[in-house]
Amino acid sequence: MDATILQSLPNLLAPKYFILYAFIASAVFVHYRGRVRHRFYRQLTDHSTFMAPYNVLMYMFSAVPNKPFIEVDKFPELKKLTDNWQTLRQEALQLFDEGYIRAAAKYNDLGFNSFFRRGWKRFYVKWYDEPLPSAKALCPKTVELVQSIPSVNGAMFALLPPGGDLGRHRDPFAGSLRYHLGLSTPNSEKCRIFVDGEPYYWRDGEAVVFDETFIHWAENKTDQTRVILFCDVERPLKSRIMAKFNHWYESTVIRASQTENMEGDRVGVLNHIFSVAYYLRLPGKALKRKSKLAYYVVKWAIVLGLLYLLFR
Repeated sequence: MDATILQSLPNLLAPKYFILYAFIASAVFVHYRGRVRHRFYRQLTDHSTFMAPYNVLMYMFSAVPNKPFIEVDKFPELKKLTDNWQTLRQEALQLFDEGYIRAAAKYNDLGFNSFFRRGWKRFYVKWYDEPLPSAKALCPKTVELVQSIPSVNGAMFALLPPGGDLGRHRDPFAGSLRYHLGLSTPNSEKCRIFVDGEPYYWRDGEAVVFDETFIHWAENKTDQTRVILFCDVERPLKSRIMAKFNHWYESTVIRASQTENMEGDRVGVLNHIFSVAYYLRLPGKALKRKSKLAYYVVKWAIVLGLLYLLFR
């Protein structure tokens, strides 16, 4: 037995296995980061697991504390948004009144597709690229303010209706942090977000910054619609090399997830793929409704088969 173990050691020390070990270690770290966790089986196939090696690098080199909420004053450039919250509110409410803050009309919003079923709606200002043509036409003052702050990579108006809620989830990308500015809110503790179990309720004209790779969820248990400015702000990093690497990743992979408010806006390649993949997933959804056991057997057979092909 000992001889068999010794003979297998060279294979276990092959470079491809070191990649696997690093991936597993990163995934375990992400799972146990924070006080609130997904169930093990959900975390195993969650998108944050596949992004774990990248995200661990972001946490290691982060120039701001790795905690659920980060003090807004660590981002002085964002004060311009708070100072002009009433201008932002005016354009947001006009968009709302005219029906432009809405769910995606097609299956081409990979990042937020699951939110639409819970009543959440949005209007993109920009998403890791130049502002959308529709935003330039419909909310020019917001576009000007957002574009004047280089660290803001993505921005949108986001709506949560009365009775709306968002289930527990992690966002997959740690290269940015999330900024919320209350524009038209219930100003009530019944309309709030939890980040790693810590609650925050939105208030008109007030901002919050949090790390969206902690598990978070939201609820609006009031009779008033909540509208906020929602931004992705580039995470400050201690290393210039890592900052350049993160900026490259944002401008390629994350930019590919951009989508449209209306016809004429650019749709990224990942959302073109998602619009096809969604329909390919329909047989799987039908199988899950019929038999969860059969669904998970097939799912794990595919996952384990892919791992075998990669590391055989």
